[in-house]
Amino acid sequence: MPAQDRLFQIVQILQRRRNRLTTAQLIAEELEVSLRTVYRDMARLQAARVPVEGEAGLGYLLRDGFDMPPLMFTEEEVEAIVLGARTVQTWGDRELGRAAENLLGKVEAVLPDRLKAKLMDAVLYAPDLGQRPQIRVDMADVRRAANDRRKIRLIYTDAAGADTERVIWPLGLAFLGSVWLIIAWCELRQDFRTFRADRMVDAEFLEDIYPRESGKTLRDFMQWMETESEKKLAEDCDKS
Repeated sequence: MPAQDRLFQIVQILQRRRNRLTTAQLIAEELEVSLRTVYRDMARLQAARVPVEGEAGLGYLLRDGFDMPPLMFTEEEVEAIVLGARTVQTWGDRELGRAAENLLGKVEAVLPDRLKAKLMDAVLYAPDLGQRPQIRVDMADVRRAANDRRKIRLIYTDAAGADTERVIWPLGLAFLGSVWLIIAWCELRQDFRTFRADRMVDAEFLEDIYPRESGKTLRDFMQWMETESEKKLAEDCDKS
């Protein structure tokens, strides 16, 4: 990692841990560098009048009132933006794809030449290679329904090939490889269900707003998934 990028990373770590001493050891572990490198970088920051207080062996603290200029990116952060945007352009809905393209343009406009070249020549891609399944429902509408907490009445083809009608509470969307899943509370089953977007035959976006009901939220679903994963792990251990 170039020294300039590392200095920005250190300031970001200190900003993230405001009002708490941050040891050189913690910084070294996060950046995967030696303690000697951290001490040298701290001296550079202090010489550049970045208000870092502290010393080796005790820890460091960034005084209040200091903020890095906005949109200062490291090379890895630029690559993360490119990969994320290109993934959305390929696999997201049309509206998100346009938003990702606009994002790259805005980021490019504020980058220094060194990082602008990194953005333009990034080696990271997310092509579909003909593996993108056909989705008959506009996923932008599904996304808006989840944001607005509006119920959806859908016709869905289950794993056995039978069509079924459900009214769901769309809680979130998850992208797994080439498949979009709608995470939902199913009124018919009175339980959490995930629905593959490519198996949705039709959808009616209702005006009904579903409530924020304890036990039926996206957070509840994630906790349920974590519990189920732990159960499966325990069962696998018992079998071994």
